[in-house]
Amino acid sequence: MNRSAHTDRFVIDNLPPPEQWPDLVFERPELQFPEQLNATTELLDHAVAEGHGDRPAVMGKGIRWTYRELQEQVSRLAHLLVEDMRLEPGNRVLLRGANTPWLAAAWLAVWKAGGVAVGTMPLLRAKELKDIATLGRVSHALCDANLAEELKIARADCPMLREVLYYGEGTDLPARLARKPAHFDTVPTAATDPALIGFTSGTTGVPKGTIHFHRDVMAMCEVFPRHCLQPGQDDVFVGTPPLAFTFGLGCLLCFPLWARASTVLLEKLAPEALLGAIKEYGVTICVTSPTGYRQMASLVGQHGVPSLKKCVSAGEALPTDTRERWREVTGIRIHDGIGGTEMIHIYIASGPEDYRPGAVGKLLPGYRGMIVDDDMNPLPPGDVGKLAIKGPTGCRYLADSRQKNYVRDGWNLPGDAFHMDEDGYFYYHARIDDIIVTSGYNVSSPEVEWALLAHPAVAECGVIGVPDPDRGQIIKAFVVLKPGHFGTDTMTKTLQDFVKQTVAPYKYPRAIRYVETLPRTETGKLQRFRLKEIN
Repeated sequence: MNRSAHTDRFVIDNLPPPEQWPDLVFERPELQFPEQLNATTELLDHAVAEGHGDRPAVMGKGIRWTYRELQEQVSRLAHLLVEDMRLEPGNRVLLRGANTPWLAAAWLAVWKAGGVAVGTMPLLRAKELKDIATLGRVSHALCDANLAEELKIARADCPMLREVLYYGEGTDLPARLARKPAHFDTVPTAATDPALIGFTSGTTGVPKGTIHFHRDVMAMCEVFPRHCLQPGQDDVFVGTPPLAFTFGLGCLLCFPLWARASTVLLEKLAPEALLGAIKEYGVTICVTSPTGYRQMASLVGQHGVPSLKKCVSAGEALPTDTRERWREVTGIRIHDGIGGTEMIHIYIASGPEDYRPGAVGKLLPGYRGMIVDDDMNPLPPGDVGKLAIKGPTGCRYLADSRQKNYVRDGWNLPGDAFHMDEDGYFYYHARIDDIIVTSGYNVSSPEVEWALLAHPAVAECGVIGVPDPDRGQIIKAFVVLKPGHFGTDTMTKTLQDFVKQTVAPYKYPRAIRYVETLPRTETGKLQRFRLKEIN
């Protein structure tokens, strides 16, 4: 029987009721995990014990840590969390920072100390941080000093957030860590102890916290990297997804450590900077969005990528022309995949050897899937319907009634429309709900609407996603202005800047159309589907 190490049982006690859980499948031998399991032990401590201590593990600006050096930093930070910040197993720790080796150490230290990591996107504003901290009853935070301002504002409304540690330039963290022991006895967590809460936007704009166990962290390592990407010890990873995004957490931290490879963690990797990093660090595996590959394709000739061997795309649909253009300029066929925060990582994917034009790929070993209608009846090959998935991971929302919408009859329903061919290849069509996927970010239409409505010139508004060749979709707003205000270019820039200051900047509407009225039902509900018709 699993012996939980969590003395703070808030997350465990707020898991969905068992009857609302998805069916979990652990048929494959690599998915047979012991009852007691800690992700940091598996990913880091065992690597050192196996003789990899002197191999490079994590690199970044001014930092090149071996596995042993990373282990020592993680252990010292775990001591600081427990001794100075009074962290108890099960406490939630908000992590706020751009991709750096120190953020990687923070993730691993929280797990080693038995805490529950709550990753947050660097661009989130105070309101969004407050919502996450409140929903997760976050008691601790590790924050990059460069991103302190918004957290300090949020903290004023979060009395439960009692301990905050700032790291990075100008802080005394290195001196404090130097006084701590280089060894920490890992908290003996159960495989089913929560390791992280991944917050994702919902269609109502209220974030949903997705709970994943230590077992789930290791399960994602035993699926996509083992059976599709197949990294080796000499590989060097780099990419753009934040570690707060489970796609980034897997591809840029967990997968490299699982493979005993190394990872490069850098801030603000624009296309040209990413290409420069590939050359500087001898990167062999690149991870970014289709948008990133589209933008880099025209720059490859100027930089060259002689060391690059493999590329991974996820976060949004990968257009065939982007895949082919990247192959033309680099000779590399992209590994494509689809996953989600609720499932922790990729469950359908294709590598260069099994790619079929237009398809995302096939189910990865360990997962089952089908296409269903609204009544959960399986549909035949070629028919478009809802994707249903089950496997070793699945959706468990933190105290959220929307759990029953995501899981039906033991199946996870990610909200995507697909069809499957007779050979088991899955073809993506669209999102079913009102989430806009732009440049790999999920954005809630109502959340942008609320931000616009806070401006004194806006009477009504509706927000949708519209197709865009570079970003997959862009956010478009239909705005009814109050009397005395006019839909000029100046007004458009004013509203865009206002949204950027209210919520994360990537959520601002890149297109605004001014209208006299919005389509609504008799009860006053906005009909977004009709906005798409008049687009």
